[in-house]
Amino acid sequence: MFEQARKSLGIEKNSNFAAKVLALSLPTALVFIVLAAFRLVDPWLAIISLAMVVLFNIIWLFPLTAELQQIKKYIATMAQGEDFDNIQMKLSEKEAKEIVEAVNAMHKFWAEKTDELEAQTISDTAVLDSLPDPIMMLDKYGNISGANLSARKTFGKNITNKNIDKLFSSNNFINAVQRVLDQETQSENLVFYVHKPLERKMYAHIKQLPWLSKGKAVAVVSIYDMTKSMKIEKMQSDFVANASHELRTPLSIISGFIETLQTTAKNDKEAQDKFLKIMGEQAEYMSALIENLLSLSKIEMNQDQQPQEAVDVEPIAEEVKKSLEAKALLREIKIEIDCEKNLPLVRGDKAQIKQVIQNLTDNAIKYGVAASCVTISMKKVEKIPSSKTFKTANGQAIAISVNNKGPKIEPEDLARLTERFYRMQEHKDLNIKGTGLGLAITKHIILRHLGNLTVSSTAYKGTTFTVYLPLVVSE
Repeated sequence: MFEQARKSLGIEKNSNFAAKVLALSLPTALVFIVLAAFRLVDPWLAIISLAMVVLFNIIWLFPLTAELQQIKKYIATMAQGEDFDNIQMKLSEKEAKEIVEAVNAMHKFWAEKTDELEAQTISDTAVLDSLPDPIMMLDKYGNISGANLSARKTFGKNITNKNIDKLFSSNNFINAVQRVLDQETQSENLVFYVHKPLERKMYAHIKQLPWLSKGKAVAVVSIYDMTKSMKIEKMQSDFVANASHELRTPLSIISGFIETLQTTAKNDKEAQDKFLKIMGEQAEYMSALIENLLSLSKIEMNQDQQPQEAVDVEPIAEEVKKSLEAKALLREIKIEIDCEKNLPLVRGDKAQIKQVIQNLTDNAIKYGVAASCVTISMKKVEKIPSSKTFKTANGQAIAISVNNKGPKIEPEDLARLTERFYRMQEHKDLNIKGTGLGLAITKHIILRHLGNLTVSSTAYKGTTFTVYLPLVVSE
């Protein structure tokens, strides 16, 4: 009967209910024992009275114990993050109901606070990940306790928990971080260099976090890569220097002839025609030079942005052939295209690829032997030749070769062909017009595409420029 009552009221077996009843009844039992011992109360009456007291204690303790057991189970269930059906709770005591209501209010309050903190954390993480510059949080030992998306992309996705000195080899930077961690200074700003995997110039701002901030982080490091801005500044200064240097000669020629036409040749018709023709040629040269300089500068500005367009090179070669056939005809040169069947697409910038093929074909016509042939060949190859000075793409590629029948180019000249403004002395002697920028433009376009350019020249086969461009990678 007692067991059935215990189960119906939900009292646990290990609740020590019997011990509690006996403990509560013990003082009364001692009183009745003393009264019975001194014959002040009949022993049977004392036993019956004690039994009634025990029964009263059982009736009084049973519901209280049952409600405490329900509250205990309710709180334990919530502590484990599980759901508890409040409808199953049968509470009659006012204090028990108030306890449950207080627990519910506290649970609701902290649940709302937790949701707010989670939402704030997600929001803060999203804001940090949207920032373009790497940001890292450090603990007091210099270990990285957190990093935004830019930092993980730049220095590796597994940088969390690594020490900051494992990422950077600059002693100046590490010493500056240590000064902030040791609270010698509140913040440090410095410029330092990173040599691996590539040479880069970095600006770092290291700052202590306020004492009231929570968590392990005690300092934050933000890093700005100055390499690209420095390259842009150098390009701008090089552009101005190159333009001013190369434009000085034609401008001085034009200025000299203008002065002559205004003075000694003022009435000399023959001299005027001769000088005006030279001035027109110099003006045309300056126009081509400025156009090439602007093109080169634009290509260099986008050097780090690899093009992703899928390009069919065969139609481009056909367009180049049609556009240069009239020029080739003046020298009795025939342009031929030799293209492998079912050529796959390359990954690149269509306009720039056309510029490369056009530059190489135009040079082949200009410097080739008259009454010969210029051949544009295209085929698939297994890989791009590697380079020690720049990065090339992995995998298969298309090789575009442009060959002309011209005199052999010596090795010392071959090594310098892609330098800005470099022109072979032989071409200068033959008065072949050119700015010396065509191959420099070609080289920078190929570098942007993660391709490569090779040149071979023999007295028998002529000169062949071969461009390698990576294929479109299927996903």
